[in-house]
Amino acid sequence: MAEQVVPSADPRELLAGLPPGEPVVMINLLQFKRPDGAEHYRRYARGVVPHLDSAGGRVLYSGNARVSVIGDAERPWWDAILVVEYPSPEAFLKMVADEGYQEVHKDREAALDRAELIATSRWMG
Repeated sequence: MAEQVVPSADPRELLAGLPPGEPVVMINLLQFKRPDGAEHYRRYARGVVPHLDSAGGRVLYSGNARVSVIGDAERPWWDAILVVEYPSPEAFLKMVADEGYQEVHKDREAALDRAELIATSRWMG
């Protein structure tokens, strides 16, 4: 079964429940295609910078998966995690709808076997 690397529904509908005008932090769990998926993702990462800057977004953290401390597997299914903050769900949606971003996004799709993109908002003071 092929894993999804693009949204299964309209992102506007998916993000509709988040507080408008408040920051949204996107958790990206990424599994790269072998052998060259990581290189495609590096190309995407370079190309997305102007779009991210224009949206007011910023990378909070990026790292790889070495070992599971709690979980069923010795290591997580994903190869890398990327945590990106946007000033609002609207800013994220505007970025991903941009034609220039859509062109850059092709490298992301070429890079990944599997991905999860989890939109989060603050829940504790």
